[in-house]
Amino acid sequence: MLTLEMIQDAQAALRGVARVTPLNPAKKLGKNVYIKSENLQLTGAFKLRGAYNKIRSLTPEERGCGVIACSAGNHAQGIALSATKLGIKSIICMPSGAPISKVEATRNYGAEVVLVPGVYDDAAAEAARLTKEKGYTFAHPFNDELVIAGQGTIGLEILEQLPEVEQVVVPIGGGGLISGVACAIKSRKPGCRVIGVQASGAASMYVSQKEGHPVELSGVSTIADGIAVKKPGDLTFELCAKYVDEIVTVKDDEIATAILALMEDQKTVAEGAGATPVAAVMFGKVDATDRKTVCLVSGGNVDVTTLSRIITKGLSKSGRLAEFSAKIADKPGSLLGLLQIVANTGANILSVSHEREDKHSDVGACIVSMVLETRNTQHVDDIERELSSSGYKMLDK
Repeated sequence: MLTLEMIQDAQAALRGVARVTPLNPAKKLGKNVYIKSENLQLTGAFKLRGAYNKIRSLTPEERGCGVIACSAGNHAQGIALSATKLGIKSIICMPSGAPISKVEATRNYGAEVVLVPGVYDDAAAEAARLTKEKGYTFAHPFNDELVIAGQGTIGLEILEQLPEVEQVVVPIGGGGLISGVACAIKSRKPGCRVIGVQASGAASMYVSQKEGHPVELSGVSTIADGIAVKKPGDLTFELCAKYVDEIVTVKDDEIATAILALMEDQKTVAEGAGATPVAAVMFGKVDATDRKTVCLVSGGNVDVTTLSRIITKGLSKSGRLAEFSAKIADKPGSLLGLLQIVANTGANILSVSHEREDKHSDVGACIVSMVLETRNTQHVDDIERELSSSGYKMLDK
């Protein structure tokens, strides 16, 4: 079973290999909120820690055969870089839907990439098949004590950087990160709360803890691809049951809003998985009012094309981007009158669509759809109220 001594041993081995990442206040997120920036780790995520600790422990015979792993991206990069540093061949099975940036980064670190149709669990099945066929050593991304011990070094760093910490919020996919962090923190400071966060569309550990045993979900769907895991490991399930105080879930639009807040307020880029702890605090799933709370931003490897869609979703959730559709009379001056009212509210009109042929249209009427740049949700409500009070019939968006 995982011990504090194993984590301390991993910390010693990682000196000069992994960065000690910064821990800074995030006052705009809350007076007691701090960010542990593992998105600034080498390879852009925490996974390097566990990957290197696993690979450095291989026997000479195992090193000669090579190492294989399955990953949505971050574990892949950690294994690839660690294996290359140690002169070991690495093969990575990745879901075919993994962000292109993560696939290319993995190749650039020296690994052979095998793309597998489906999600993480499908990649895991292919890695298991190749392990048996080729004799590789399998480096599990979370259900492995050496990997977990490596991730646990983050917990030791948090305690060193903020000894007065009272609460640590950690993303959960398969559970390797939170298992190591929670073991380290609870072993050193039992009174510190450790809270896990999962995407509501991939809440396998949340459901498993409720059921009392590891449960496999029929499917997962979330923008947080790094934690889109159908079933937690048996080892991580036990460690979470032992050390984790609570698990909460966040929705995709809440995650998107957190990514946007981190960019604007902290000047840092987080991927979906990494932003889940911040989302949990922002939307009241975790109360940070009276406790010094560290949000572990686990990674920043987000594909640029995906990021643009996430930003749009975050803007909509926070009320800074709004869509309105209204029915107006089809006669000169009607559109101008509508746009003048919108302008008077202080909204910035980004686009306007004016359609005569529409299922909502009557003869002598037309539909105007607008995308507006707004200040917040209250501003959106004020615009809708102003339009309605001026006699415009608002349509479902």
